[in-house]
This record gives sequence, C-alpha cells and structure tokens, in this order.
Amino acid sequence: DRLDIVWVHDIAQDFHGDQWLARYETARTGAFRVLQKLRDEGVIKAWGLGVNKVEPIELTLDLDEPRPDAFLLAGRYTLLDHDRALQRLLPAAAEQGVDMVVGGPYSSGVLAGGRHFEYQEAPKAILDKVDRIKALAERHGVSIKAAALQFALAHPATAAVVPGATRPSRIAEDVAALHETVPAAFWADLRAEGLISAFAPVPTA
Repeated sequence: DRLDIVWVHDIAQDFHGDQWLARYETARTGAFRVLQKLRDEGVIKAWGLGVNKVEPIELTLDLDEPRPDAFLLAGRYTLLDHDRALQRLLPAAAEQGVDMVVGGPYSSGVLAGGRHFEYQEAPKAILDKVDRIKALAERHGVSIKAAALQFALAHPATAAVVPGATRPSRIAEDVAALHETVPAAFWADLRAEGLISAFAPVPTA
C-alpha cells in the first residue's frame, strides 16, 4: 500500500531523440505533479528521475515546483565520465539537498573486467583509458572495482550507488570493494595523470 521511491525513467535524448523535450514537458505537467501529490498524501515516500543524461536533471533542478527528492543518474558519474556532472549538476543537487543515486559505476562493465561501454563494445580510446587506470590500481594494490565504487560515492551529493550484478557472487565482490582500503596516493596519481578531474572529490581514509 506504499512505495518508497518512484522513478520517472528515461525522458532524455538517448530514448526520445529530438522529441525528448516534448516528452519531458509531458512528464513535468503530468507525472511529476501526480507523484508530488502522492508523496504529499504519503502513498510514496519520494520521487525523481532515472536517466542516463544530465540535461533532464538540470532542467528539473531549475523548477520551482514540482520538487523531486532524488535522481538516479546512470553512467554519468564514473571514473570514465564525470566532467559534465561535476560542472553544474552535482553542486546544484547538493546545494538544494536533492539526493543523487549513481547508477552504472562500472560504465556498462568495462570498469569491472568487461568489454562494454555505454551498452556496446568499448572503443579503443576507452579501453586505453581503462588500461591506464588499471596500471595505477595494480601499482597501488587496489582493485578497479573498489576505485570505481568509492569514487562514485565520494561526492557529497551521492546518497547511494547501484552497481548492478550479473550473478549473486558479484554482490559479495561489490561489498568487499566498498570496504577495501584505497590509499590517497592512488587518487593523487589519477589526478596527476589527468585520469580524473582535479575538481572531483575523492575518498578520504
């Protein structure tokens, strides 16, 4: 008789192309208002957007109302792709007290031993960048899973991370990665080699 969180999914360019703004407006004047009413009535605890792009979230943060409680952003705050989210979206979310759930911290698997990025075969430039991160991780005795998960969680706006799992054993790996000790020197080397933004928060011991 009650739901914790309801996400309005994929009202963005990757699903709707040039029509995405029209779809967004439909959701803004329809689903957003209904979900806010359901929250006010106690039927749901929270609502927000679940998307793979930053633009719909930026638009929603600019609204006076309806006001979401959180966002699920997949693939846009990872070791491989975080510059755009850092510029405006995450600071605005933190300032407004809107939680961010980071989805896809392994960038479709390429940061967890796979070969996919953005749901398709990873291009050479991405594979080369992953190899550079892996080399630093090995030098510091760090697993790349730990680096990916802990990086995503280090931003003050991040409330949770959804890594996804292909089999039950992966969940135990993720839990272990969360508790792995990652030395400060590893993050410093990533920054020094331009592999993460100088402005990205990193975990502290």
